[in-house]
Amino acid sequence: MPVMNAQAPELAASLESLQASGIVCAPAGLGLIRVAGDDAASFLHTQLTNAVEDLKPGSARLAGYCSPKGRLLASFLMWRDAEGIVLQLSADIQAAVQKRLSMFVLRAKAKLADITPASAIVGVAGAGAADALAAANLPAPEAAFAVAEADGVTVIRLPDAAGQPRWQLVLPAERADAVRAALAGTLQASPQALWDWLEVQSGLPRIVAATQEQFVPQMINFELVGGVNFRKGCYPGQEIVARSQYRGTLKRRMWLVQGDGEVPAPAAEIYRPEDPGQPCGMIVNAAPAPQGGWAGLAELKIDAAGSALRLGSAEGPALATATLPYDVPLGEAAQAAG
Repeated sequence: MPVMNAQAPELAASLESLQASGIVCAPAGLGLIRVAGDDAASFLHTQLTNAVEDLKPGSARLAGYCSPKGRLLASFLMWRDAEGIVLQLSADIQAAVQKRLSMFVLRAKAKLADITPASAIVGVAGAGAADALAAANLPAPEAAFAVAEADGVTVIRLPDAAGQPRWQLVLPAERADAVRAALAGTLQASPQALWDWLEVQSGLPRIVAATQEQFVPQMINFELVGGVNFRKGCYPGQEIVARSQYRGTLKRRMWLVQGDGEVPAPAAEIYRPEDPGQPCGMIVNAAPAPQGGWAGLAELKIDAAGSALRLGSAEGPALATATLPYDVPLGEAAQAAG
């Protein structure tokens, strides 16, 4: 039986609400950068792992920002609004990433601005969420990463998590309480921790300060969830990312994992008991689980995924791998291990 975390009873009740009707909550830990100007798309196109020049209103994309060594400095959800292109990323790296990107604008007509203080993010999920949005006179786009806008509110359809549909709303901060109240008429207010758990269940990784420069995109399945375009032009680290894709040298992938006890921090190391001196993986993101214990996304050596795993040290708490909501090709490393 999983060890109960302190939030488990509240999360279990929220999970029941999610499955019965739906939930509304305020996701935390997110920052927003808007890139505006005539050259906003062409500038970002030269910096990010995904195509930006053909990003149209009505759709969102994942994208990464790499160091010259091909290691992720940030992961984004990006979309167009009326004033430019919005990059959503972890709040703890927002200022540093914005500063770094700004250094490369040079003569391009593009200006980066932190719009986090003026904005609010609301999350809704569950079978009744679409009806609740409609009752609040808001759209509920159906396809994953589809975007719709109404009355100054941007609604983004996120990939399903734990078998439930999800949407994210981005709106002016001063309107957030009223919109949440309108949605709470039919949806159950839920703690932010349940949203974090749903993010883990979706299999979408998020780079935070502790994991910057730890992963080539494929190590955390970023190309599998649509975050890398291998047909676009150059960007920092592009040669290394392409080499990892086409030379069959990838030896690490991301798995869904779960364990008991306290939720591990990002970058917490994972070990095999038979190899105590060398970590075989690292926590990417983790959250308390409604069933007790925690769930997380972890980057692991492919040949370690079927092994007994321990958190923090070879004698640490046990953790187990679980199934992601998408297929992960394991390639030659897994075949060699088998």
